[in-house]
Formats: sequence, structure tokens, C-alpha cells
Amino acid sequence: MACTTVPIDHGTRPGMAAATDADGTQPAALHRVRTMLRYGSRAVLESGRIVAWTAVYGTRAGTVALGRRSQEEKDVALSGIARSYLLRMGPLYMKAGQVLATQSGLLPKRATDEFRGFFSDLPPMSRRDLARTLDRAYQRPVEEVFETFDWRPVAVGSVAEVHLATLPGGRRVAVKVVKRGVRERLWASGRVLAALIRLGDLVPAVRRLDGSAMFGEIRPLLVDQCDMLREARTQLRCRDNFARHPYVRIPSPVLERCSRDVLVMDYMDGVPGQFPEGVSFPRGRLAQRLMDTFYSAVFFHGFYHVDPHPGNLLFTQDGGLVLLDFGLFGSLTEDEKWDLAAFYYACIRKEWDVAVDRLTKAFVVQAGRIDDDPDTYRRQMAAVLRRHFEEVADHWSTFAFFDDATRLLRRYRARVTTSFSLLAIGLLTGEGFVSQTDPDIDVWANARRFTDRFSPYMSAEVQERFDRVIVPAIPESFALRRRAAEFLVAPTHLDRFVLPSAYPLVVDSAEGCRITDVDGRTYIDLSCGYGPHILGYGHPAVARAIADAAMRGGVNALGNRDELALGEQIAQAFPEGSKVILANSGTEAVVMALRLARAHTRRDRVAKFEGHYHGFTDQGMVSGWFRHRGDKARPEPIQGSAGSQHAVVENTLVLQLGEPASLERIAEHADELAAVILEPMPAAMAAFDRPFLTALRELCTRKGIVLVFDEVVTGFRVHYGGVQHLAGVYPDLTTLGKVIGGGLPCGAVVGRGEVIDAARTTRDPFLDIETKGFVGGTLSGNSITAAAGLAALQELERDPGVYERLRARSAFLRKGLLAEADHLGVPCDVKGEHSIFSITFDYASPRFVRDRLSGSNMKANLALSYYFRQHGVYVPELHTLMLGDAHAEDDLAEVVAAFGAVLTEMVDDGLFAH
Repeated sequence: MACTTVPIDHGTRPGMAAATDADGTQPAALHRVRTMLRYGSRAVLESGRIVAWTAVYGTRAGTVALGRRSQEEKDVALSGIARSYLLRMGPLYMKAGQVLATQSGLLPKRATDEFRGFFSDLPPMSRRDLARTLDRAYQRPVEEVFETFDWRPVAVGSVAEVHLATLPGGRRVAVKVVKRGVRERLWASGRVLAALIRLGDLVPAVRRLDGSAMFGEIRPLLVDQCDMLREARTQLRCRDNFARHPYVRIPSPVLERCSRDVLVMDYMDGVPGQFPEGVSFPRGRLAQRLMDTFYSAVFFHGFYHVDPHPGNLLFTQDGGLVLLDFGLFGSLTEDEKWDLAAFYYACIRKEWDVAVDRLTKAFVVQAGRIDDDPDTYRRQMAAVLRRHFEEVADHWSTFAFFDDATRLLRRYRARVTTSFSLLAIGLLTGEGFVSQTDPDIDVWANARRFTDRFSPYMSAEVQERFDRVIVPAIPESFALRRRAAEFLVAPTHLDRFVLPSAYPLVVDSAEGCRITDVDGRTYIDLSCGYGPHILGYGHPAVARAIADAAMRGGVNALGNRDELALGEQIAQAFPEGSKVILANSGTEAVVMALRLARAHTRRDRVAKFEGHYHGFTDQGMVSGWFRHRGDKARPEPIQGSAGSQHAVVENTLVLQLGEPASLERIAEHADELAAVILEPMPAAMAAFDRPFLTALRELCTRKGIVLVFDEVVTGFRVHYGGVQHLAGVYPDLTTLGKVIGGGLPCGAVVGRGEVIDAARTTRDPFLDIETKGFVGGTLSGNSITAAAGLAALQELERDPGVYERLRARSAFLRKGLLAEADHLGVPCDVKGEHSIFSITFDYASPRFVRDRLSGSNMKANLALSYYFRQHGVYVPELHTLMLGDAHAEDDLAEVVAAFGAVLTEMVDDGLFAH
């Protein structure tokens, strides 16, 4: 029988016997037995200590409370007793004291002052215990590990203490060492508390709170904070999340010097978080930065400190924040991040019923009696939200909000998720720290400012500016949009999905790289119609071809010379023997390709990659741009819009580009996979991963899976043919669109003849239906579109230098934009090459599409489009930008100059954090 295993406890003393499996792990059952033998006696002793000392300190507190003293004298005495009690009880209880130390509005000032001693006045280890811990960690003298080591701690916490040292070569480091015996005490305390909670479950009213389950989920976090190797990994993850952040600093761990009991990291100087008065930077802005940092970790990274108290942070004189402790972290899933953001957004808009539904969906795991009377519950919870988010918002208290909300849920016997409870603790502590840093801060106003900056919608302040500037300048465009609203829904522009356009652009004419709207305003266009106009608007050769084809009648659903010529032109741009099927759009081409793959392999399932868009079909939008689910390395499918068929969504295997786990998952499901489809160069990332594409090609060949490259955007744009020619990796099928239509609707599937032939008739109707995949379209290959596409491709073939020019101009524009941002100190990320690029106001360095919003200033991203318009440049709100051969260097220099002016205005208008 296979035995579940766990990692060996590397804290085992040298010489202690350890039965292990061949892979260096202990059988789980043996590990549990060893742990109980090692820690069990501690749990018994801990139980006795809790009972005895609780009785002692409870008696003292009772005597003081009943004594004849003034209330102030009682507060002083009781605070001292409480601090002594928590200190006596050990690290788990000291953590409670650290949380209480941040709650100035909850406890008397004397009490919080007393508890603040838990940040700096805790007893250190003896030198003997410290030496034994270091000897066990390194198995050699400390003098051989460090050039110098200061045996006096510079900071002492409830779990560990910090010492200064230098490595050989003079590198200054901070050495965090777990206190001797803390791990055992945490384990024992956790066991005892779990037992007490289970005892409380004997009372029905207590059992309904399901405290055992909740504490069971939280307890591993409390014990794991003693694992310095785990903390080092967490620290690296946080450091990546805040890469290039304007004021957050995270020291690098020195991994080769870290062990389970010791964490070594770069030394950083600063003022301890409990002494903000020691920093010359304005207190109000310091508090705002604290709050923004914590909110960024929650809302974007979904990975946040559960215990962000002042002892875990340093301030620098220029307002920087140095984050130090990474032992106790909570995490939110992609769904929880989405639901939390959606909840706050509804509260900001004062849509209380919507907010109640989102809160309940996100954080209630057991509904209890809510479903018995949902209307009353919704009305009562809406009253709670209205009170805290509207009536007393200027005196916002996270504690009061969570307390009122959980009281109501408790009344309905509903249980909140552990995520909600941990988030409540984190927000309670973090906002308490913020309020101590600046007692006058308006927490809710700052929260709104943060949420507003990262909302995908226009804020009231920004909209007011553009209403004054843009609306009077485009009266005809607004009139036409009002008129269109009576009879037209235009989801790609006037009524854009998810990111609505506040200010319509209705084009009257276009030529080269410029467009002119119906109000007579001309702009340099950086969209190229989302890709097709690589030669520019109204290119003479394309215009002549369209006119000639129209004069020849415009043939549909019949063979014509233009159709044949376009098909041959496309086929010749791909490997020998390639065949082509024409379609009306890229979306149609994808549908055709996947059907042909199923017909060819006699398999049903399709794998796609997270963040890749393959048209607006149910499957093409699975886990696309906006919604993601599951672990980054092993994503789970989620629908891209309402109306998607759940069976189609759930049957889609979702992968992560560049992740080795994706190749493993393809191999696991190979027998059921008909196709793997991906954008070889996702527009959102503007780069391709040649090694991964090569490995994917080899795997699909070996497993008989049809590999499909979606080059609807990149085909004939980044290179004549597409990305596959740059990467040297060729799929079985390629879907095309955009450029191949010369500006008219067109799509195509091109690829290996044996796969494409799955659509060719057998001339036996019965056999066709049983073995062939039908693909069709009345306008597919119509003579006008085919003529336009043929003319565009022939121009590109005749002048291959167009791609070199586009590469050079992309580099010129990217360099110019970054220089303007750097000059003004604006956190801006410009990705792009081969004529496809994006501008994002972002401090992070995202690896995956799902991380593109982590730290991204959505308000500034959205506003950029409208600031640019005032300077004669059009960029779409989606910010997937493209260049065409009609963009001369003078045009791009004009764009760079406009960007500098735009950023100056945005800085002056306060769109960036300060």
C-alpha cells in the first residue's frame, strides 16, 4: 500500500534515529507518532500552565476590578496584569497582545501603550540557547559562517530575534533566529486551544460557530511561522510582487545561509514602525502609504500579512517602507479577490442589495438560516453596510464593521470562511497601525482613494475633468452615440464590454496613420483597427483592388479567381504542403480549427492557455482576459461572460504558458485531447517563449495532439506568415485574420494537408457526416475581401523591409515613452516589439497574464486614452497598441512628445501615488 509522506523534520537532533523513505521523507504515520512523542508532554504541561496561570492572573484582575481605586488606576493595573499574563503564556498569546497594541480606538490608551511592549521589550534567548540553535542550523562554528556576528539582538519578537552580522566579504546582513522552544510551545498551545474549542462545541450555540473547523485551518499558519525556509520563500514572493515599487522595499534573503531555524537577509536601516515621529516624512502621507501597501497585497497580490503590526516594518526618512517579517501570511484565491473587489465597488456605488449578495457569496461558507428568510437578511445586512460605508464612513472602523456583520451572520447561524476571518484580523491590525501612524487619517476616504485608483471605471474627479474638456469638443460624436443607443449595441467600441468608453469616437475618415472624427478632430491612430491596417488606412493598392473587385460584381458562395489567389498566397507563406480554408473572421477560423482537430483525432477535449483570447465563442473566452481561477501553475476553467455553456467551459483544460506543469498536464490528459490552442505571442505580454513552444511541439507530436497557433493578431504582422517563423516552431494548424483581409472581414485556417483535409468531402454523403468536419460560410472567400487581402499580402511580400522598419519604430517608440516616464518618475511599463505593444502604469513585473493587474493603476491606464486625445493621439482604452508602416518616425516623435505632456498633466492631477 502506498504511504502518504511528509518532509522530514530537519529540526531533529543529530543522532536521533529517523526511518525515512528513499526520497528523503518520513511516512506520515511515523512522522505523526514522532511528533506526538516529541511534543505530547509539552501539551500536557501547557494545559496545566494555562489553567494555573489563568487562575492566578484572573484572581489578580478580579481583585483590582473590585477594589476601591479610580478607573484610571484600575486601567493601569489591569493593563499591566494583562500584559504579564500574555507574556507568561507564550508566543501564541503575545501575538494577541501585538494585535491589541494597534487598537487605540478599541482599548484605553494605557492598555495599548502597555501592549506595545510586545513589539520591542520581549525577553531574548540566553546566549547559550542562541549558540545551540546556530550550531544545530549550520553544523559548524558561527565564526566559520559569518565574518562578524553581534550576539546582542537588535530586535526581539514573540517567535524570533534578530542579530546583525557580516558575511565573508563584508556584506551586512540581519540574522533572524527562532527562539529555542517556541516551536514546541506554539504546537502545544495550538493543541490545547483546539481541545478547549472542541470542549466548547458540546454547547449547541457554540458548536454552530464551527470554531473547531476554523481553528483547524488557522493553526498550521501559527506553527509554520517558525519555519524560516518557508518564510524565505514567502519573502521572495513578496519581493517579486513589489518589484519596482516606488517606496516599498523588501530585503533579499541569502538562501544559502538560511535553514529551518535561521533566516539571513540583507540588512536595511530604518526607524522602527512604532516610532513614526522619528521620520521627517509627513505623517499623513506615511499613513496613506502604509494603507496602500497593505491594500495592494490584499486586492491585487491576494497574498497579505495577517499580522502587519509596527514591529514588522521600518520607515525610512524619505518615506520608504521596509517590510521585514513574512511569517504569518494569508492568501485569497482569484475568485475571492474578484468577489472582494466587486463587494467594495458596490459599496462605493451605494448599491446595497448588490453588495449584500456579493458579500454573502464571497465569505459565507454555511448559510444557516439565511435561506429561510432571505429578504429580511438582505435588508438587515444592507442596513449594516449603509451604516458603515455611508453614515459613519468618516469615522470608519474595520473592527466595528466586521463585528456588526459577523454578529448578524451569527444570528442567522451562518459561518464565515476562514479567509474572511484572517482578512478581518489583517485589516484590523493593519488599519490600527495606520491610525497610530496618523491619528487624524480618514481611513474610509483613503480606502476609496485606493479603490478608485485601481477601478476599471472612471472616477468622479477624472470624469469631471474630461466632461469639461472633451464633451464640448465632440458634440456630433455624442449626438450620434445617443442616436445609436436607440437601435444599436456596439460591444467593441460604443458599448465596450467590461471597459466602457466614456467618450465616443465616431470616425468620419482615415488615411495613412491618422483618423478624423465627425467633429473634425484628427488623431495619430495607435490601434490600426486592432491590427488589420498594417499598411495604413486607404492604402492605394488595397483600395484599387477593392474597387476593381466590386466593379466585377462582388461574388459570394461561388468560386472566384480572387479566392483562389488569396488561398495560394497564404499557403505559400507556410511550410510546404500547407492547405487553407477561408473564413469570415478570426473567431470563425478558431471554431473551424478546433472542429477539424476533433474530426481528425476522434477526441473531444481542448486545452487552452490562461489569458489567451480566441474569439468570442464560449470556449475561446474561457479563462481569458478578465477572470481567472485556481493555482497559477494549474489554472481552472472559468467562463468569460454570461451566457457561456457550462459544459463547454468545464470541459476545457486550462494551462499556463511557460509552466512545466502545463506540459505534465497535457501528457496526463493526452488520450482525451484533440487540440492544444494558444497565442504563441500573447498580445498582453508582447513576447514569445521559444523553448516552451519547442517543448510543446514535441509533446503534441509524440501524443498525436493537434497543435493550433492562434495568429489572428500576429499573422503577417510580426513577420511574413507569423510568430512561428520567428520562433522556428510550426504547429499543425494556424488560425489567421485581421491583416489577411486588407481591412475587410476575413479569417483562415492553414496547416498540414492531412488535418485540413478533414473538411474535404469524400463524395459519399454518409461517410462525410460520419468522418468529416463541416465548415462553411456564405461570405467566406468572397471576391471583394479576397482581393483586398491578396493586395495587402502582395505588398508585404514585395517589400519585406516593412518588418524591419516596424521593429525599429517599435523600439524607437518604446524607448521614447520609457524615457518620458523615467524623467517624471512615473512607474510605467512599456512592453512591445514587432509593432505590438502596451502601456501600463505598473510597479510589478508580471510573469503571467493574470498578474498584469497586480499593482496596475487602472484609473491612470483608462484616463491615459483621454489625456492623449487632447494632444491629437488616439489609443484605445484596452491599451493593446499597434503600429503600421504608415507611421513615420516624425509621427512617433510627436507621440513621444505628447506622452511627456500627458504624463505631466496626470502627475499634476494627482493620478499617481505619492
